[in-house]
Amino acid sequence: MKVLVVGGGGREHAICWKLAQSPKVTELLCAPGNAGIEAVARCVDTGAEDIEGIVSLAKEENIDLAVIGPEVPLAMGVTDRLEKAGIKTFGPNKKCSRLEASKSFTKEFLKRHNIPTAGYREFTCKEELLSSVGIFGYPMVLKADGLAAGKGVVIAENRAEAEKAIEEIMGERVFGSAGDKVVVEEFLTGVEASMLCFVDEKTIVPMESAQDYKRVFDGDKGPNTGGMGTYSPSLLFTPELEEQIRERILEPALKGFQEDGLDFKGVLFIGLMLTEEGPKVIEFNNRFGDPETQSVLPRLESDLLDIFVAVTENRLADVDISWKEDKAVCVVAASGGYPGSYEKNKVIGGLDRVDEDVMVFHAGTAKKDTAQLGCASLGKEGCPGEPHMATVTSGGRVLGVTAMGKTHEEARAKAYDNIKRIRFEGMQYRKDIGVINKL
Repeated sequence: MKVLVVGGGGREHAICWKLAQSPKVTELLCAPGNAGIEAVARCVDTGAEDIEGIVSLAKEENIDLAVIGPEVPLAMGVTDRLEKAGIKTFGPNKKCSRLEASKSFTKEFLKRHNIPTAGYREFTCKEELLSSVGIFGYPMVLKADGLAAGKGVVIAENRAEAEKAIEEIMGERVFGSAGDKVVVEEFLTGVEASMLCFVDEKTIVPMESAQDYKRVFDGDKGPNTGGMGTYSPSLLFTPELEEQIRERILEPALKGFQEDGLDFKGVLFIGLMLTEEGPKVIEFNNRFGDPETQSVLPRLESDLLDIFVAVTENRLADVDISWKEDKAVCVVAASGGYPGSYEKNKVIGGLDRVDEDVMVFHAGTAKKDTAQLGCASLGKEGCPGEPHMATVTSGGRVLGVTAMGKTHEEARAKAYDNIKRIRFEGMQYRKDIGVINKL
């Protein structure tokens, strides 16, 4: 099959890397891809949010299967457009994508189907929200209703922080139209974990668990990011907990999709808070999590293409999905200043020093001619020798270094040993990924 993966981040690199291992994939394309993806797929300079461009590309290349990575094109209806053009597509349609594109839509779905989640209220008026500061006490959780690249959540510790966040979201519009509506939730105490599930209209199958680290600094300090690292499987997931999640969340969610006419086909990402009262849903997303994918897919034993095709054809129940016993740890190397403002075009060195059995998934990278970068100003470590094409930073999260091991400790040690071999100006990463939190 000829396959097109849409997107250009670490998640898409992991998907392409896994698909490239399938003997059934005859050709693999990625739009737009990045400097790492081009090693396993033919990258095409078409933006992930250029819906017409993606459809035209898929038709011109006679694509057999399109796989949609990011949430924005899904919310824009790329699946609907591709399927209308006769192209089989892995990823939920626009109607189902509201589960991620609108926090309030998901909260209403969870409440309607008695799926455990935090209490909440919705606000579209800044003044009304300011007058309701502290309605659930503190910390106060404020969420921009729309898509905000994983950064639209603020946890305010007091009134001053809450008022500042409200002004930024609804006044200064730091998240754009995503902040037209704000969802305020009660603060849940516990440990966050993630569960990815393959879903078709009849079946939901959880993947191996993962634990993500959202805050930028060690010890879960600092602002939220898109994710600074992850490990899989989560040591917090006992058989008893998995059964609770299946009974209280997965089965009611699938039944809810059916009852509400949501013909969901793709990946359901469930953000969980493991509380003393049991697991509760923090959020639903409509695609592979990032960076969870970078620790989960390396542990997949089965052919990913077989699973994707089965989902599109509502045959998920017929596929035997198996996993490796090995553990995985992924540590994200980010640009200095992330998740705030940061500089790009920093030359990345040391990629050739990484062990062969360690995966380096590129998230925000590109290829640039060093002659155009003012290379001398970056120092000899950045650009030795004559001008050449170099791999440079092009985003906030730059790389995900994933290592496997027989134990979590072995995988963690290998990941950190290898990330230390990589360098670029301003590079930052957490030192506590894989350090297990306890309930």
